[in-house]
Amino acid sequence: MTSASELALVGLRDLSTIKWYVFPLLAIVFYIYTSEIQKARESGNWDPVFAGATLFGVDFLFETINGWIFHLSGHSAFWTAPGETALRTTVGWNIEIMFMFSIAGIIYYNTLSRDRDAKILGIPNRLFWSFSYASFCVFVECLLNIGGHLVWEYPWWKLSMAGVLPIFFAGYFPLFLSPMLVIGLKTNAMKIYAVCAIYSLAAAMNIIAFGLLGWNY
Repeated sequence: MTSASELALVGLRDLSTIKWYVFPLLAIVFYIYTSEIQKARESGNWDPVFAGATLFGVDFLFETINGWIFHLSGHSAFWTAPGETALRTTVGWNIEIMFMFSIAGIIYYNTLSRDRDAKILGIPNRLFWSFSYASFCVFVECLLNIGGHLVWEYPWWKLSMAGVLPIFFAGYFPLFLSPMLVIGLKTNAMKIYAVCAIYSLAAAMNIIAFGLLGWNY
């Protein structure tokens, strides 16, 4: 097990580490979602809420898979977040990251053109912004890695031109592609089913890992 992995396990899900700033951040997230829900009730357009829920659900799923990789390898997850946090929820996830990605899907949606057929540089605008936000997140993650806040262990997942490609194509691009795909479904019922499927899969994997197998990640 890497030293970063060992450090990430210290204080894992320890409620005594919670800081007071968590609660105003939580209130901000609630405010954003309740505002979007109020708008949706008036307009009938629930896509901002679906986009927010989808992206966070996919991030939840990715972090669960990352935890499984950590446990099954006995060495390291693909990414590890061992630094100071108000609450470390998994070896690669913390409360600050959770707050960020809980609203990232709404940010993505509010960037989109209301014309679904609009293009930017010849690229459909929804795909363009998926690519753009994924690229920006990879850039930020590189800065976090340089600062030691986000540790990469594997040689093909590192700070280099070739090493950031898996981070982009296996990580952030699918993450920002997911709300595009869900809000592109024809009916709200289909969108609800899609979101529920994402959360159900992530929840099932965690129930199996923690409840049945006694893993810790």
